[in-house]
Amino acid sequence: MFDLSTTNPGWTLFLDRDGVINHDKDNDYIRNWDEFRFYDDTLAALVILAKLFQRIVVVTNQKGVGKQLMTADDLVTIHTNMTIAIEKAGGHIDKIYYCTDLADDSPNRKPNPGMAFQAKADFEMIDLSESLIVGNRISDMNFGRNAGMHTVFVATTHPDTPFPNPLIDLRFTNLYAFAEACASLRKS
Repeated sequence: MFDLSTTNPGWTLFLDRDGVINHDKDNDYIRNWDEFRFYDDTLAALVILAKLFQRIVVVTNQKGVGKQLMTADDLVTIHTNMTIAIEKAGGHIDKIYYCTDLADDSPNRKPNPGMAFQAKADFEMIDLSESLIVGNRISDMNFGRNAGMHTVFVATTHPDTPFPNPLIDLRFTNLYAFAEACASLRKS
């Protein structure tokens, strides 16, 4: 079992986007900034996490672009505005990786680990064995396992996911509960 107290500021935090940072749309896509809504406590969680992890990156599948339901510019606008709001609150996102590919076997589409390898190439100090992925789907947990990371499941959109589960190291209600747990361990 993974012990969260073994983490330190040198670890890298990978975050899924929809269903972790912002409200997910059931069987649909967040297509523009007007549809993007942070969870109520996300910004507070990201402020806490920014003090605990030097590197925070987002990894997100965005098939809506590949399906032409939205444009790449729409996605860039969402990510730009999201990052500005996070920075204004006192948090940070170092980089956002996204995969718009339609093919499930794309090396960059979660659960495949391509986006983790992109981050490792961009930030050579990333050690994937000293990294966490926080996600709301089993595909995020598989992504973490495939990349050699530790996995944290947040039950925002799929609370019925069984736990314990061999793919899930830790489980929390949401990102804020995870942030609080990290902060309390670092204080002790």
